[in-house]
Amino acid sequence: MSRIKPLLLVLAIGWISWISGAHAATLDTVRERGFLVCGSSNPLAGFAQQDANGRWSGFDVDLCRALAAAIFGNPDLIEFRAFRGEARFAPLQTGAVDVIMRNGAWTAGRDLRYGARYVTPSFFDGQGFLVPQSMSVVSAYELDNVRICVVDGSGAVEALDDFFFTNQTRYTDIVYEDIADLIVAYRASLCDVISASGRQLQAIRRELEDPSQHRILPERISKETLGPVVQGGDDQWFEIVRWTIFALITAEEVGVTSLNIDSLSAARSADVRRLLGVEGDYGAALGLRASFMTDAIRAVGNYAELFDRHFGPQTGAAMLRGQNALWSNGGLLYAPPIR
Repeated sequence: MSRIKPLLLVLAIGWISWISGAHAATLDTVRERGFLVCGSSNPLAGFAQQDANGRWSGFDVDLCRALAAAIFGNPDLIEFRAFRGEARFAPLQTGAVDVIMRNGAWTAGRDLRYGARYVTPSFFDGQGFLVPQSMSVVSAYELDNVRICVVDGSGAVEALDDFFFTNQTRYTDIVYEDIADLIVAYRASLCDVISASGRQLQAIRRELEDPSQHRILPERISKETLGPVVQGGDDQWFEIVRWTIFALITAEEVGVTSLNIDSLSAARSADVRRLLGVEGDYGAALGLRASFMTDAIRAVGNYAELFDRHFGPQTGAAMLRGQNALWSNGGLLYAPPIR
């Protein structure tokens, strides 16, 4: 027994050391490399698109830039990768990417089976409807006796069946294998309506000749939660990504923007002072500077600025905030208090 106790102590110390090393692994790796490797699943207009010069932009990209700013104080220290098809979890498992800012929608299976962790919602979505303005329809509940283009095998057809059965209205599904087929069929008037996720409808709408002549109806008939995904087993990295996202949401809540942030260091509001790192040091527990949230906001703006930049009127196909409005404005967007 006297020999077993020292052995158990050695094993315990080794286990604690291993856990501590694992918790710091990703941040250390990123710092030693000198830049963040950040990605998202399939390129999608508004979220992640590449220009003729190979430069990436979009909502996902700006979230990556915010994270780089939180870590390095420089939003440009990133390498962005878009993983096409179903390559969503292996890049995390192999260390080919540090974080995926937009993966498949959050489900129990994806959160529990692949050694990855969904961090927090950054975009709420669901299956919706795209209609021509000529239909004079402003709500999904007005749809009746319509032909709907939809992708098979994704649960979308089942969601349509449930919705129209519940509302005792009629529809005919025009089923295709790929999302790219929907816009072709819609342009050719093979269907009256397209049904897909709101983000896919937004990308489709941008490709139409005159986006203003088409409307995405406000209702969603399914729920999809999107957000950053990181490799499991690294709590420190998980919290760094999470509180970077929370910082952008909180900034909108308290009125801090990329334009006024430098003038608010003397603000009397405790909420603002904590967000800016002037009062309390919430970066220390994460291995970051006290100003890590300030740096993220200064780099890309608050959540409202991000949303407007990539989905606002200047894009030619404005998208309603809807579920992605703040909780105080009727939406689902929420961040825990910084205190």
